[in-house]
Amino acid sequence: MTEAEYVSIWMRPERSPYGPKPVHSRAKITEAAVRIADAEGLEAATMRRIAAEIGAGVMSLYRYIPSREDLVELMADQVMGEIDVTAMPSGDWRADLTRYADGLRAMWMRHPWIATVQRSLPSFGPNQLLLVERLMGVLDAFVSIDENLGLVALLNSHVESTVREEISTAREIHRSGLSESKWMARSYPYIDRLVKSGEYPIFTKIVMEARQPHLSREDQFQHGLQRVLDCIAAALPSTAESPMSAHREGREEQDGPGQARSRPSERASRAK
Repeated sequence: MTEAEYVSIWMRPERSPYGPKPVHSRAKITEAAVRIADAEGLEAATMRRIAAEIGAGVMSLYRYIPSREDLVELMADQVMGEIDVTAMPSGDWRADLTRYADGLRAMWMRHPWIATVQRSLPSFGPNQLLLVERLMGVLDAFVSIDENLGLVALLNSHVESTVREEISTAREIHRSGLSESKWMARSYPYIDRLVKSGEYPIFTKIVMEARQPHLSREDQFQHGLQRVLDCIAAALPSTAESPMSAHREGREEQDGPGQARSRPSERASRAK
């Protein structure tokens, strides 16, 4: 198909107005493809495999979905529809963006093959368009459309980079045949040598003092997410203050400067 002949899958009718009623549907084919990709990876979701899954002839599937690229586009749009954006914007931008980020991460973890889907241009399927409307609607009243695009890109970058690393690490551990603790323990002798050499003071500080690398994946994600939301807050006018942010600031004012952040250590001291 040449560039001039390209027609978006979203512009193609689901069925021809002529001829017999179709036996299958795009939705049924896409659902089968997603099931296969979830179990075995995106490369396993071939037209031949999908045809066997739903009991159809291979060539007959091309009447519903003209190309492999169209199939992947349908798959990506379907899983994006799993992100719950109902009742957004709610009036609390921080809560809305947190909910979206959590939903996006959960979707990626359910469908890790989505990390291999590379598209230079968005496809603007119906589920992705709904996400655009609801997600960007959260900040639309406070910033220009260009600023909105940049802030949403910042949020998406955090989610996607974090989850890509999580998926990649899980695959490496699986391939090694080791438990996660044993997989990580392999590096201890080398790290110990680096620390004892005295040549890498910042690296040593990370090893000896940093708390973040020892957090659970969920806690690491949330820690980074809150930093990203703080950056977004700095770009918004004061009239956009989130009720969640106001509650946190109120706690700090009540406790005194810096006290809210020190509570965990104070509790630990009292426990002793």
